[in-house]
Amino acid sequence: MRAISIAKIGEGFVNEDAAKATEKWIAVSDGAGGGGVFAEMWSNYLVDKLPDEAITDYKTFDDWIDGIWEHFYNVYEEIAKEENGLFLNKFYDEGSFATLVAVWKDGCWISYGDSVAFCYDRKTGELQHTFGHIVDFNNPPYLINCKDPSDEKGFRCGRFEINESCMVFVASDALAHYILMMYELAHKDRYAEELQEAIDAQTKNSNLINSAMHLRKVDFAKDVIRKLENCKHPQQLKAHIERLRRLGFIALDDYSLAIL
Repeated sequence: MRAISIAKIGEGFVNEDAAKATEKWIAVSDGAGGGGVFAEMWSNYLVDKLPDEAITDYKTFDDWIDGIWEHFYNVYEEIAKEENGLFLNKFYDEGSFATLVAVWKDGCWISYGDSVAFCYDRKTGELQHTFGHIVDFNNPPYLINCKDPSDEKGFRCGRFEINESCMVFVASDALAHYILMMYELAHKDRYAEELQEAIDAQTKNSNLINSAMHLRKVDFAKDVIRKLENCKHPQQLKAHIERLRRLGFIALDDYSLAIL
């Protein structure tokens, strides 16, 4: 098991993602810097506080958030007070935002937002995942806030059917979009309508799909799974992402991957 998280490729970017792997679970949280403050601290806090026992319903999830938010809020309120008044007001008004996805060893998973958990069966070639349709990446994600109640509509949970031939992993949104896109392109007949809907949306993600559509053939196990498995260190993941960026297959973002 391992967890790797790298910042946007370029100079001076702060990595707002957090990824963690333990013997009990793997998790990724994507801090949303577009609103609020302390996104990278909040994402790290969420994965650090994840319980060893699987969360299996919304009430348990809501109770868990309710039990951890206040300590974070109090600590970072004091830090915000040391900044200027505008920064403190932004913290009071908006708080801190992040997604969360986690999978426990027994296959139970939760997601809140557009970070995604996957379970790939090497024997059958089937990919289970926690997301809806690929076009849904165009929608603003639900986000966990450090001061406001969560929304049950943003919470998903379930359980993967895991066997010895399965690889279980989690990824933040840009990497997750790439993985799901490549799987659907490897099974174009099955996902033709879904891919077309995403292309017709005419978004940045549509451009990524159009670029990858020119591939003559996609071998998902070889081209995607094996290459992710070979990313054992941040530099290896960075090199892999840089190549995908040059090809126009993945969006510019922070990138996080954790493998169980």
